[in-house]
Amino acid sequence: MTSNTAQQDAAVADKAILANSAYADGRHLAARQSVYRWQQPQYDLPGIVLEELAGTRGIVLDVGCGNGKFVSRLHKDRPDLQAVGMDISAGILADVEKPVLVADAQALPFADDSAEAVLALHMLYHVGDIEATIKELARVLRPGGVLIASTNSDTDKQELDQLWARAAGDVLGIPEGPARVSLSSRFSLEKAPGFLGTAFRDIRVRELPGTIEITDPGPIVAHLASYEAWADQSGVPFHETVSRASEIVAAEIETEGTFKITCRGGILACRP
Repeated sequence: MTSNTAQQDAAVADKAILANSAYADGRHLAARQSVYRWQQPQYDLPGIVLEELAGTRGIVLDVGCGNGKFVSRLHKDRPDLQAVGMDISAGILADVEKPVLVADAQALPFADDSAEAVLALHMLYHVGDIEATIKELARVLRPGGVLIASTNSDTDKQELDQLWARAAGDVLGIPEGPARVSLSSRFSLEKAPGFLGTAFRDIRVRELPGTIEITDPGPIVAHLASYEAWADQSGVPFHETVSRASEIVAAEIETEGTFKITCRGGILACRP
Protein backbone atom coordinates (compact mmCIF):
# COMPACT_ATOMS: atom_id res chain seq x y z
CA MET A 1 0.00 0.00 0.00
CA THR A 2 1.26 3.45 -0.86
CA SER A 3 1.59 6.37 1.57
CA ASN A 4 -0.52 9.36 0.68
CA THR A 5 0.52 12.97 0.68
CA ALA A 6 -1.37 15.25 3.08
CA GLN A 7 -3.37 16.56 0.14
CA GLN A 8 -4.33 13.04 -0.94
CA ASP A 9 -5.34 12.15 2.63
CA ALA A 10 -7.57 15.22 2.73
CA ALA A 11 -9.19 14.17 -0.54
CA VAL A 12 -9.84 10.63 0.74
CA ALA A 13 -11.82 12.17 3.62
CA ASP A 14 -13.47 14.98 1.63
CA LYS A 15 -17.22 14.74 2.27
CA ALA A 16 -18.19 16.31 -1.07
CA ILE A 17 -16.02 13.86 -3.02
CA LEU A 18 -17.36 10.92 -1.03
CA ALA A 19 -21.05 11.82 -1.33
CA ASN A 20 -21.11 13.22 -4.85
CA SER A 21 -18.47 11.25 -6.72
CA ALA A 22 -16.74 8.29 -5.07
CA TYR A 23 -19.94 6.87 -3.60
CA ALA A 24 -22.63 8.76 -5.50
CA ASP A 25 -23.84 5.28 -6.45
CA GLY A 26 -22.56 1.76 -5.89
CA ARG A 27 -20.61 1.39 -9.13
CA HIS A 28 -17.07 2.11 -7.92
CA LEU A 29 -17.46 0.24 -4.63
CA ALA A 30 -18.82 -2.80 -6.47
CA ALA A 31 -15.77 -2.75 -8.77
CA ARG A 32 -13.43 -2.88 -5.79
CA GLN A 33 -15.46 -5.61 -4.12
CA SER A 34 -15.65 -7.73 -7.28
CA VAL A 35 -11.96 -8.73 -7.42
CA TYR A 36 -12.41 -10.78 -4.25
CA ARG A 37 -14.42 -13.32 -6.24
CA TRP A 38 -11.04 -14.72 -7.33
CA GLN A 39 -9.41 -14.71 -3.89
CA GLN A 40 -8.25 -17.90 -2.21
CA PRO A 41 -9.06 -18.68 0.47
CA GLN A 42 -12.55 -17.25 0.22
CA TYR A 43 -13.91 -15.37 3.24
CA ASP A 44 -17.59 -14.84 3.94
CA LEU A 45 -17.16 -11.37 5.46
CA PRO A 46 -20.84 -10.83 6.28
CA GLY A 47 -20.82 -14.31 7.81
CA ILE A 48 -17.85 -13.39 10.00
CA VAL A 49 -19.70 -10.29 11.16
CA LEU A 50 -22.73 -12.45 11.97
CA GLU A 51 -20.49 -14.72 14.05
CA GLU A 52 -19.32 -11.70 16.04
CA LEU A 53 -22.96 -10.70 16.58
CA ALA A 54 -24.08 -14.17 17.72
CA GLY A 55 -24.98 -12.98 21.22
CA THR A 56 -26.27 -9.57 20.18
CA ARG A 57 -29.90 -8.47 20.46
CA GLY A 58 -31.47 -5.13 19.62
CA ILE A 59 -30.20 -2.27 17.46
CA VAL A 60 -27.23 -2.68 15.11
CA LEU A 61 -25.96 0.42 13.29
CA ASP A 62 -24.05 -0.14 10.04
CA VAL A 63 -22.20 3.16 9.76
CA GLY A 64 -20.89 3.89 6.28
CA CYS A 65 -22.87 0.93 4.96
CA GLY A 66 -22.18 1.74 1.29
CA ASN A 67 -24.12 -0.51 -1.07
CA GLY A 68 -25.58 -2.51 1.81
CA LYS A 69 -23.61 -5.74 1.43
CA PHE A 70 -23.50 -6.28 5.19
CA VAL A 71 -26.78 -4.75 6.30
CA SER A 72 -28.73 -6.80 3.75
CA ARG A 73 -27.19 -9.99 5.16
CA LEU A 74 -28.25 -8.92 8.65
CA HIS A 75 -31.83 -8.44 7.48
CA LYS A 76 -31.78 -11.87 5.83
CA ASP A 77 -30.06 -13.99 8.48
CA ARG A 78 -30.84 -12.04 11.66
CA PRO A 79 -34.30 -10.52 11.19
CA ASP A 80 -34.56 -10.31 14.98
CA LEU A 81 -31.99 -7.50 14.96
CA GLN A 82 -32.99 -3.90 14.27
CA ALA A 83 -30.37 -3.20 11.60
CA VAL A 84 -30.05 0.38 10.38
CA GLY A 85 -27.84 1.34 7.44
CA MET A 86 -26.23 4.76 7.36
CA ASP A 87 -24.04 6.54 4.84
CA ILE A 88 -23.01 10.07 3.98
CA SER A 89 -24.19 9.51 0.39
CA ALA A 90 -27.92 9.48 -0.33
CA GLY A 91 -27.22 8.06 -3.78
CA ILE A 92 -25.55 4.87 -2.65
CA LEU A 93 -28.39 4.22 -0.18
CA ALA A 94 -31.02 4.19 -2.93
CA ASP A 95 -31.01 0.40 -3.29
CA VAL A 96 -30.15 -0.53 0.31
CA GLU A 97 -32.87 -2.28 2.27
CA LYS A 98 -34.67 0.07 4.65
CA PRO A 99 -34.39 1.48 7.24
CA VAL A 100 -31.52 3.72 6.14
CA LEU A 101 -30.36 7.18 7.12
CA VAL A 102 -28.14 9.76 5.46
CA ALA A 103 -25.77 10.54 8.30
CA ASP A 104 -22.24 11.66 9.08
CA ALA A 105 -20.27 9.13 11.14
CA GLN A 106 -18.79 12.03 13.09
CA ALA A 107 -22.24 13.11 14.38
CA LEU A 108 -24.60 10.13 14.61
CA PRO A 109 -28.32 10.89 15.08
CA PHE A 110 -28.63 8.44 17.98
CA ALA A 111 -28.68 8.87 21.74
CA ASP A 112 -25.95 7.71 24.10
CA ASP A 113 -26.00 3.96 24.83
CA SER A 114 -28.67 3.27 22.19
CA ALA A 115 -27.11 0.47 20.10
CA GLU A 116 -26.02 -3.05 20.95
CA ALA A 117 -23.52 -3.12 18.09
CA VAL A 118 -21.96 -0.74 15.60
CA LEU A 119 -20.36 -1.74 12.30
CA ALA A 120 -17.64 0.43 10.74
CA LEU A 121 -16.51 -1.72 7.84
CA HIS A 122 -13.87 -0.35 5.47
CA MET A 123 -14.93 3.22 6.15
CA LEU A 124 -13.01 4.78 9.05
CA TYR A 125 -10.23 5.90 6.68
CA HIS A 126 -12.82 8.16 5.03
CA VAL A 127 -13.65 10.28 8.09
CA GLY A 128 -11.90 13.58 8.73
CA ASP A 129 -11.13 13.01 12.43
CA ILE A 130 -10.64 9.29 13.02
CA GLU A 131 -10.19 9.44 16.81
CA ALA A 132 -13.24 11.68 17.30
CA THR A 133 -15.32 9.38 15.10
CA ILE A 134 -14.29 6.32 17.10
CA LYS A 135 -15.36 8.11 20.29
CA GLU A 136 -18.67 8.92 18.59
CA LEU A 137 -19.17 5.25 17.70
CA ALA A 138 -18.39 4.32 21.31
CA ARG A 139 -20.86 6.95 22.56
CA VAL A 140 -23.87 5.27 20.96
CA LEU A 141 -22.86 1.78 22.15
CA ARG A 142 -24.55 0.35 25.22
CA PRO A 143 -22.32 -1.08 27.97
CA GLY A 144 -21.16 -4.49 26.83
CA GLY A 145 -21.78 -3.67 23.18
CA VAL A 146 -19.38 -4.36 20.33
CA LEU A 147 -17.85 -2.30 17.55
CA ILE A 148 -16.82 -4.32 14.50
CA ALA A 149 -14.40 -2.50 12.22
CA SER A 150 -12.48 -3.64 9.16
CA THR A 151 -9.70 -2.37 6.93
CA ASN A 152 -6.70 -3.44 4.87
CA SER A 153 -3.03 -3.79 5.76
CA ASP A 154 -0.27 -1.43 4.68
CA THR A 155 0.97 -4.36 2.57
CA ASP A 156 -2.36 -5.12 0.90
CA LYS A 157 -2.45 -5.40 -2.92
CA GLN A 158 1.10 -4.18 -3.43
CA GLU A 159 1.07 -5.64 -6.93
CA LEU A 160 -1.59 -3.08 -7.90
CA ASP A 161 0.54 -0.28 -6.44
CA GLN A 162 3.48 -1.49 -8.52
CA LEU A 163 1.28 -1.83 -11.60
CA TRP A 164 0.03 1.73 -11.23
CA ALA A 165 3.50 3.18 -10.71
CA ARG A 166 4.81 1.36 -13.78
CA ALA A 167 1.85 2.40 -15.96
CA ALA A 168 2.09 6.00 -14.72
CA GLY A 169 5.81 6.02 -15.47
CA ASP A 170 5.18 4.76 -19.00
CA VAL A 171 2.59 7.49 -19.58
CA LEU A 172 4.93 10.18 -18.27
CA GLY A 173 8.03 8.73 -19.94
CA ILE A 174 9.91 8.18 -16.68
CA PRO A 175 11.11 4.97 -14.95
CA GLU A 176 8.45 5.05 -12.23
CA GLY A 177 5.40 7.28 -11.95
CA PRO A 178 3.62 8.73 -8.91
CA ALA A 179 2.10 6.30 -6.44
CA ARG A 180 -1.62 5.76 -6.63
CA VAL A 181 -3.92 7.15 -3.96
CA SER A 182 -4.43 4.75 -1.06
CA LEU A 183 -7.82 4.60 0.64
CA SER A 184 -6.86 2.45 3.63
CA SER A 185 -3.56 4.01 4.63
CA ARG A 186 -5.08 6.53 7.09
CA PHE A 187 -6.65 3.66 9.06
CA SER A 188 -4.71 0.58 8.02
CA LEU A 189 -4.72 -2.76 9.84
CA GLU A 190 -1.43 -1.78 11.48
CA LYS A 191 -2.72 1.63 12.64
CA ALA A 192 -6.24 0.56 13.60
CA PRO A 193 -5.55 -0.87 17.10
CA GLY A 194 -3.85 2.37 18.13
CA PHE A 195 -6.80 4.46 17.00
CA LEU A 196 -9.40 2.10 18.46
CA GLY A 197 -7.49 1.90 21.74
CA THR A 198 -8.46 5.49 22.50
CA ALA A 199 -12.04 4.33 23.24
CA PHE A 200 -11.91 0.53 23.54
CA ARG A 201 -9.91 -1.70 25.90
CA ASP A 202 -10.63 -5.13 24.40
CA ILE A 203 -9.57 -5.24 20.74
CA ARG A 204 -9.40 -8.57 18.92
CA VAL A 205 -7.88 -8.66 15.43
CA ARG A 206 -8.70 -11.36 12.88
CA GLU A 207 -6.41 -11.18 9.87
CA LEU A 208 -7.73 -12.39 6.51
CA PRO A 209 -4.82 -13.01 4.12
CA GLY A 210 -5.27 -14.39 0.63
CA THR A 211 -4.18 -14.37 -2.99
CA ILE A 212 -6.17 -13.27 -6.01
CA GLU A 213 -5.34 -14.83 -9.38
CA ILE A 214 -7.13 -13.35 -12.38
CA THR A 215 -6.95 -14.42 -16.01
CA ASP A 216 -8.86 -11.43 -17.43
CA PRO A 217 -7.61 -7.82 -17.20
CA GLY A 218 -11.19 -6.53 -16.91
CA PRO A 219 -11.71 -6.76 -13.13
CA ILE A 220 -8.26 -5.30 -12.41
CA VAL A 221 -8.83 -2.40 -14.78
CA ALA A 222 -12.26 -1.77 -13.21
CA HIS A 223 -10.65 -1.78 -9.76
CA LEU A 224 -8.06 0.83 -10.78
CA ALA A 225 -10.69 2.90 -12.60
CA SER A 226 -12.87 2.95 -9.46
CA TYR A 227 -10.45 5.54 -8.03
CA GLU A 228 -11.67 8.08 -10.58
CA ALA A 229 -13.04 10.35 -7.84
CA TRP A 230 -9.44 11.01 -6.82
CA ALA A 231 -8.08 11.36 -10.37
CA ASP A 232 -6.99 14.94 -9.69
CA GLN A 233 -4.78 13.64 -6.87
CA SER A 234 -3.01 11.01 -8.99
CA GLY A 235 -0.33 13.30 -10.47
CA VAL A 236 -0.69 11.63 -13.87
CA PRO A 237 -3.29 11.49 -16.67
CA PHE A 238 -5.73 9.13 -15.00
CA HIS A 239 -7.51 7.43 -17.89
CA GLU A 240 -4.32 7.06 -19.91
CA THR A 241 -2.68 5.38 -16.94
CA VAL A 242 -5.59 2.98 -16.49
CA SER A 243 -5.37 2.13 -20.21
CA ARG A 244 -1.63 1.49 -19.99
CA ALA A 245 -2.17 -0.68 -16.89
CA SER A 246 -4.64 -2.76 -18.88
CA GLU A 247 -1.99 -3.40 -21.53
CA ILE A 248 0.59 -4.41 -18.92
CA VAL A 249 -1.83 -6.81 -17.21
CA ALA A 250 -2.87 -8.37 -20.51
CA ALA A 251 0.77 -8.97 -21.41
CA GLU A 252 1.52 -10.57 -18.04
CA ILE A 253 -1.53 -12.83 -18.28
CA GLU A 254 -0.45 -13.91 -21.75
CA THR A 255 3.03 -14.73 -20.47
CA GLU A 256 2.31 -16.08 -16.98
CA GLY A 257 -1.26 -17.29 -17.33
CA THR A 258 -2.55 -15.16 -14.46
CA PHE A 259 -2.07 -11.84 -12.72
CA LYS A 260 -1.55 -12.36 -8.99
CA ILE A 261 -2.50 -9.97 -6.21
CA THR A 262 -1.59 -10.52 -2.56
CA CYS A 263 -4.34 -9.48 -0.17
CA ARG A 264 -4.19 -8.79 3.53
CA GLY A 265 -7.21 -7.39 5.30
CA GLY A 266 -8.74 -7.88 8.69
CA ILE A 267 -11.69 -7.46 11.02
CA LEU A 268 -11.43 -6.01 14.51
CA ALA A 269 -13.97 -6.74 17.26
CA CYS A 270 -13.80 -4.08 19.96
CA ARG A 271 -15.42 -3.76 23.37
CA PRO A 272 -15.17 -0.87 25.85
